[in-house]
This record gives sequence, C-alpha cells and structure tokens, in this order.
Amino acid sequence: MEDYAEDIDRVLERARTGGVSHIISVGIDIPSSQKALELAERYDFISSTVGFHPHNADNTDNAKVDELRRLATGSEKVVAWGEIGLDFYRHYSHVRNQIEIFELQLDTALELNLPVIIHDREAHDEILTIVKKRGQRPLIGVIHCFSGDYRLAMSFIELGWYISIPGTVTYKNALSVQEVAAKIPIERLLIETDAPFLSPLPFRGKRNEPLFVRHTAEKIAGLRDMDLDQLAVRTTLNAKTLFGLT
Repeated sequence: MEDYAEDIDRVLERARTGGVSHIISVGIDIPSSQKALELAERYDFISSTVGFHPHNADNTDNAKVDELRRLATGSEKVVAWGEIGLDFYRHYSHVRNQIEIFELQLDTALELNLPVIIHDREAHDEILTIVKKRGQRPLIGVIHCFSGDYRLAMSFIELGWYISIPGTVTYKNALSVQEVAAKIPIERLLIETDAPFLSPLPFRGKRNEPLFVRHTAEKIAGLRDMDLDQLAVRTTLNAKTLFGLT
C-alpha cells in the first residue's frame, strides 16, 4: 500500500532483523494483487495472494476474476486467494454483489486448490452459511482479523478453518477476541498484522508494520500462559501448513 511507498525496504529489513521469517503480502484488487506478486518475486521470504475485497464487489465481474485466476496460476509465489469476503459494516458495495463475488471467488479458489483468506465484518452468519454450503469439498482457509466470539470461532474450526488474531487483541476492551485467542485449539491459531492497519499496543494509532506482530504474539502468549518462542514455533507451523510454505 501507499503507506510504505517511501520506506518498504527499511520496513522489511526491520522485520527480518526482528525475527520475522516469512511475510504474505495480500491483494485486494487487480493492481494490489499485481504489486503483491511483484514484491514476492523480489524477495525470497515473501509470498503473495490475489483477490477482490468485498469493498470492490460493485466493480468486479467474471472477467476480472479470470484475470486474477491467470495471475494466480502464473506464479508459485501466489499461495492463497484473498482477501475476499463480506463487509456489512461499511457497505461500500451492495450486499447482493458482495455475496455473488464472494461465492465466485470461493469456487475459483476451490478449482485452483488454493486456501482462502476471508474478511468478515458484521457478516458472521452469512459467511458461515456460505462456507458450510461447500462443506463437502476441500475448501480451507483462515478467517482473518477475527472479530467474532468463541462460539463462532469454534464453528469455523470444526469445518477445518483457521482463526487469525490481529493487534486488536492487545487493546484493553477487546475481551471477546482475547477469549478466542486464549481458548481456541493452538493448531488452528494464526497471528497477523493486517499492516498498515490495527497496530498493536504500544503503537496503536500509528502505521502498522510486520515487525509489530511480535507484540501481538507476546499478548497471546500471556493469555495462553505459554512461552513466546513456543507460541511462535506453533503458529509459524500453522501458517506453513495452511499456505504450503517451505
């Protein structure tokens, strides 16, 4: 994103020096998916994804999804389809269009055997229903920046999905996401930044960057009464398993 236009190399160097071993750069439309892939091809420790965010659903159609399909099949650096999903909070795109484009992308990911990264904001029941409809097929992925409760998290986990926790878990009043981070099976837990958004404490309100994932991990380790290194090893393994990383 433009937030890193001036210092992307320094941001990545800080991440590497600080112990981040791998980064997945996420696409939300055609230009960002192309840029994510370009970044991944420049650095051996970066992978990328392709996808249309629900905010872009009104301007998306089959032809554009096919363009992302070609991008995804043209490089082994593309490890997932997403960020896709539903956003019933902002309503930047019509609900009907969001659902249509979401389902189209889920089916495309299934055809390509790619895991999915799902954006879910105020659309918990709808997304769970849509995912369940494909329950007989090997559709897997992660609910990113999870904002639901423990019951919802377990509903997705029972379908074989992962739950990803962002920096919001460090916020004082984030009791629901803290419960999720503390209680879900560790083999289904991922940790993320959502950079440049959702900076963890003590950087709340500032630009987020990959290095700051450590602060989120430290909070989750405390919630689970675990050693930080033990948590890091397990969640890294989970990411490698889901996204097919070596």
